[in-house]
Amino acid sequence: MTEVREIKTNCRFCGYQCGLLATVKKGKVLAVKPDPSRFPNDEKIMNGCRRWRQALNILDHPDRINYPLKRVGRRGSGQWERITWEQALDEIADKLRQLKEQYGPETLATSIGGPHTTFWPLHRFLSLFGSPNNVGIGQICWNPGIWVNTLTFGWPLDLDFSPEATACLMLWGINPAESDNSLLWRTILQYGRDSNPIIVVDPRRTRTAERAKLWLPVRPGTDPILALGLINVIIAEDLYDREFVHSWCHGFEALCEHVKKYTPAYVAEKTGVGSEKIIEAARLFAKSKPAALHTGRGIDQLGPNSVPTHRAIAILKAITGNVDVPGATHVAEMPDFIPELDFELSEKFPQVYEKQLNKGKLVLQSYQGFQRVRELTLQHNKRLPMRYLNSAHPNLVWKAMISGEPYPIRAMIVMASDPLLTQADTKLIYKALTGLDLLVALELFQTPTSLLADYVLPSAGILERPLLETNAGTSNIAYGGREAVEPYYERKPDYYFWKELGCRLGQQEYWPWETYTEALASTFEPIGLSWEDFCETGLYCSDNEYYKHEKIDPATGKPQGFATLTRKVELYSETLNEMGCDPLPVPQRAADTTEEYPLLLITGARYQPYYASSYHQIKEYREIHPDPIAEINEETASALGLKEGDFILVETERGKARFKLNIRQMADDVVSVEYGWWYPEMDNTDPVLGGLWLSNANILTNADIETSDRLVGTWTYNGIPCRVSKLTEQSGLNKEKEE
Repeated sequence: MTEVREIKTNCRFCGYQCGLLATVKKGKVLAVKPDPSRFPNDEKIMNGCRRWRQALNILDHPDRINYPLKRVGRRGSGQWERITWEQALDEIADKLRQLKEQYGPETLATSIGGPHTTFWPLHRFLSLFGSPNNVGIGQICWNPGIWVNTLTFGWPLDLDFSPEATACLMLWGINPAESDNSLLWRTILQYGRDSNPIIVVDPRRTRTAERAKLWLPVRPGTDPILALGLINVIIAEDLYDREFVHSWCHGFEALCEHVKKYTPAYVAEKTGVGSEKIIEAARLFAKSKPAALHTGRGIDQLGPNSVPTHRAIAILKAITGNVDVPGATHVAEMPDFIPELDFELSEKFPQVYEKQLNKGKLVLQSYQGFQRVRELTLQHNKRLPMRYLNSAHPNLVWKAMISGEPYPIRAMIVMASDPLLTQADTKLIYKALTGLDLLVALELFQTPTSLLADYVLPSAGILERPLLETNAGTSNIAYGGREAVEPYYERKPDYYFWKELGCRLGQQEYWPWETYTEALASTFEPIGLSWEDFCETGLYCSDNEYYKHEKIDPATGKPQGFATLTRKVELYSETLNEMGCDPLPVPQRAADTTEEYPLLLITGARYQPYYASSYHQIKEYREIHPDPIAEINEETASALGLKEGDFILVETERGKARFKLNIRQMADDVVSVEYGWWYPEMDNTDPVLGGLWLSNANILTNADIETSDRLVGTWTYNGIPCRVSKLTEQSGLNKEKEE
């Protein structure tokens, strides 16, 4: 009789990797349920999530990619031939070898999204192949905050929110009710129920904002002005932490002078937030000891105003003394296990960056900027993740594919990513991808991007592969666990693809691990933790240590301080000043509305149960959420002659897209549209590509390097001039791409 086993494993429908128990028989998963012994350690939290319940459906979904496919018709024709992994790998390797000989290694680019997989095998392959051209979403997610906190504090800060210790919580540009729905959101809910003060800064009155004591509906793109206004009030009313500022902050006098103009009245005029709310929020945050401030993609997507906003928020934390304090923040630590940086081999092959596209165009997100900041972090023996913070600006990659300048990019491998839906300027990307000599996609399901590929390879997904997340090596934390079953059909972990492709291209000595599990297990060798023991808990982390700047350095006999030029928190950044950039946060001119485009657009809204552009194939999800959503407040809708449930066209200078209207409390003259929408049930051949051209928010956007932030390369997703009209049959959209 075949044994039925219960295996500790993990969900993979989002980045949290919550613990699951899988019932397995004969290599098949019969059932899954929450594992109360592992994160989030509470079945009630997981019972509030719809995603993990679809695990069995996803494992054997009729639309899953199960075998390697090779295009046999014209690109995008939907004509595929089933082939073996060996044939696919041999042919891809041969093509890459030819292109490398003809154009150089930089002719290959990759595209990643996430967090659907572990990225260091891809980065390792690129380092060995010799290409700097990995494209991600870092410039509009994660990178701006990492860069700014490192410049200000010497290393990234981690949130230290605790209901027991935190006296006030500010959430800025983040909506955990939709984007999280796990332990953090449930903790926030309880925190609010216990009458603790929550401040939410967001143009929309989201489900999170509904729980707030104070909601500040900031006009998109004016966030740095609001942050500087809060600082103005705190300084003017002598609410700052004098002891911490005078002992540990550099540039306070210059800051005081800098924020004088940002009075509540001035800020109210620019941001749309009432001056009384600005004053109340500043007082509440400054007087609450300690106070925690958590940010999200909302401020990562402000284009040239993203870095100034992050800088002002970092300063806000510093002058209120909320740095490395329990209940507020802690300066994170490097892992004591092997960090991703060492696995990706970037330090071993720095010559790869000689032909970096960002060179001379981006101050920080370039090898030169990275090296300068790295010199500072080494004061505390810390090393920043290299590939993420040097990823190529996508706009430069797409243009190099089209023009061949500054060199031809003729091949792309896409993993856990769908650029046509998730990167700005869909029409430009379509033109770039359709002109390539080689396009490969590693996927769970077909996507608009994979439908254009030459090869589509089946990735192992939820319950089929081991998992390990390490915050890219910026914190001493690792979480994940074992697979429940071997991959169904001919699916493979992405590691298999990169290792086998690398070995075909002469990289054998650099891939010593036979399996993905072996490779992940090696992460813990320095600390003597076995993979089996790690999987029992699914979590490894050290206890937080606070007030580290006060620790005496045995070598000098002086306090350790911060890993900056001045060894203090740099309110006035000497490093930015040295690089010829504004040392204090200076708001950049936000996009103006016009008579033609009288509204401002936000393009990043997420809604449960989808995860970005993923899982639109699941029938149950479509029944819950059948249409892409746009939101406008009642006053704006009334002025436009619109009502709840109308289908509308949202138009920018780049294109137009269709959404269903919801009326919601939010800032005046602002439109928010849902991100990542497509229609897998529609015709999957080019040019329809699963309804790519109907409701895709990125048809409305652009990431032109000329208008992106000059430090990191952040492009504008929030605060784009647009117009809205009611959709009629006469004004409808075609299902195909418009020229």
